[in-house]
Amino acid sequence: MVGDSHHERDYRYWFPAKRYGWGWGPPITWQGWVVLCIWILATAVAAVRLMPRHLVGFLSVTGLMVLLLLTICYWKGEPPRWRWGDDD
Repeated sequence: MVGDSHHERDYRYWFPAKRYGWGWGPPITWQGWVVLCIWILATAVAAVRLMPRHLVGFLSVTGLMVLLLLTICYWKGEPPRWRWGDDD
């Protein structure tokens, strides 16, 4: 049944694939929301502590934070591929 496979997917993945394009959409589990909230908070703390006097440091921390978030999305999200709408 189509509804059952979607329901299982909701629990298996923290981040669903976007409907259009490549990548992931907003989290669908509490674990995904915790990761996203911590990521936003850590990025905001880095901005307050490092900007504007340490621009290179802030950009370095932000780059590492983006790589960390992408790694978590790749690990706990639906497999990435190009999507062009509802192709299930």
